[in-house]
Amino acid sequence: MARLDEFKSHLKAGKVYRRSELARWSNAVDRQLSLLVKDGTLEKLSQGMYYVPKKTVFGVAPPDEETLVRTFLKDDDFLLTSPNAYNSLGVGTTQLYNKRVVYNHKRHGEFVLGGKKFFFHAKHRFPKEATPEFLLVDLVNNLGSLAEDREYVLSNVVAKARTMPLPKLKRAVLNYGNTKAKALLTPLFTENNEHAH
Repeated sequence: MARLDEFKSHLKAGKVYRRSELARWSNAVDRQLSLLVKDGTLEKLSQGMYYVPKKTVFGVAPPDEETLVRTFLKDDDFLLTSPNAYNSLGVGTTQLYNKRVVYNHKRHGEFVLGGKKFFFHAKHRFPKEATPEFLLVDLVNNLGSLAEDREYVLSNVVAKARTMPLPKLKRAVLNYGNTKAKALLTPLFTENNEHAH
């Protein structure tokens, strides 16, 4: 029992651990993990990932999504976003999605972490944060998978793009746009030059 208590003493509330991290404090890690899951000290989140529940006045707080993703990827280089972020652009998207999208360099596919579904997309490039310009380009990239009136949204996207700082938008289109986004938004840059003359 002493060993189990010692093992518990390393655990911090609210932290997400990989099995490999926990193994260094135990010589019978799987047995101890199953005991700790049984007594509620740990929650199993997915294959090889565990969470130390953090108790708040409202009950047990779920693990922070960024922490989940960081632990899963063993990496800080990712962008966590959701199609709901498009609604902040004011281009007519109104649906709410229970969907989390993770742009990263390592993993591709759908994973359930802590009872939530995450869609991992391995990409060469993505920004550190989801700027309005990036979100606009990302919206056009993903319009095919959204439950929205596409024509309506696209006409609003073009109007919205005209109100954005051109250098930022241009950078977002060049760096993150797919063929469709480039075809839709690139003409706006030349149109702007014509107004300048």
